[in-house]
Amino acid sequence: MRHGQQGSVGKGMIRTKTTLIVGAGASQEIHMPSGPELLDRTAQAYDFYRFGGEQMTKDSSALLRHLGKLAERPGNSQEKLFAATERLRTAAKMSLLIDTAIEQNDDNPLVALCGKLAIAHFICQGEARSNLRATPMVPGELPLKAGDFWLLELGKLMTTGVPRSRVHQCFENLSIISFNYDRSIEHFLPYALMTAYGMTLLEAQRTVSEHLRIVHPYGTIGRLPWQKGDAPDVEWGNESPWNMAALLTQIRTPSELMADTRALTELRNAMIKSQRIVFMGFGYHPQNVDLLIDTSFSHNPDVVAGISGLAGPAQTTVVRMLRRKLNLDKDDRLMVVGAKCFDLMRDYGMLLES
Repeated sequence: MRHGQQGSVGKGMIRTKTTLIVGAGASQEIHMPSGPELLDRTAQAYDFYRFGGEQMTKDSSALLRHLGKLAERPGNSQEKLFAATERLRTAAKMSLLIDTAIEQNDDNPLVALCGKLAIAHFICQGEARSNLRATPMVPGELPLKAGDFWLLELGKLMTTGVPRSRVHQCFENLSIISFNYDRSIEHFLPYALMTAYGMTLLEAQRTVSEHLRIVHPYGTIGRLPWQKGDAPDVEWGNESPWNMAALLTQIRTPSELMADTRALTELRNAMIKSQRIVFMGFGYHPQNVDLLIDTSFSHNPDVVAGISGLAGPAQTTVVRMLRRKLNLDKDDRLMVVGAKCFDLMRDYGMLLES
């Protein structure tokens, strides 16, 4: 605990300026597709030449319908779109993530369009089939299926000890950077507030919309309908949105992000203002680490690095990279945790509250 913060009455349970950096591993815990799985499904669904009309998978049929609508736009002939899907499908053999497969083919903007279409399709599908339901099975319950979920631990951490009259303080010291396209955090937190404080859903959604600081560097599949803004929206769990073409505009490629000065500034401000940084389910891809940390980073934050799922040599590389990039001059500043997101949130709850 930092000086001057001990016994701070009336504060939220997170008492230190904290940034959670959330990667695909966190969404996998609610059964969303992983990065490699997203790429693999895209490559399979875009393998149109392998199918006869009767044997096409549901994913291929759905994507084909969307491509037909995209082909109606000026400059997007069906022939060009099919060529782009084939280019993406072939490039997937040399990539680990769909982002990199798209970036490798930046000479053809239709590859990015087809890639975004696949992302939107599979993330909408993933939300609908995940362990996080659209609504609770029983009124007054949480919309999570039975099991251990880091989202539940986050909800507890944010609300415990904060009176309803000061509910905004749940969010005061927390920023979230999510590298995921789904909206699981935004969808779940209103239900956490309802459960903790007896709020109505509308009141809880309004509170989250006004106070939650969350940045998605690569965008999402769209706003939840209750969130602020005028961007295209889609409900949680809608597998077949009517406005799919509009939703694609909400997904960003790495090069599009690098060209967005405002988004980069928002991202790095969250990092620079943090006294504690927690990496959860994060893959530590160098391009994403570079996005988060630029040369001005020099304030020695406490860092909790979840490395579950990484092999031994990769773990060693991550530790060295974080020490170098974050200028951590003291050994006790970096805590390396080989646990899943749920276990990390539960076991390090006391640290995160301090």
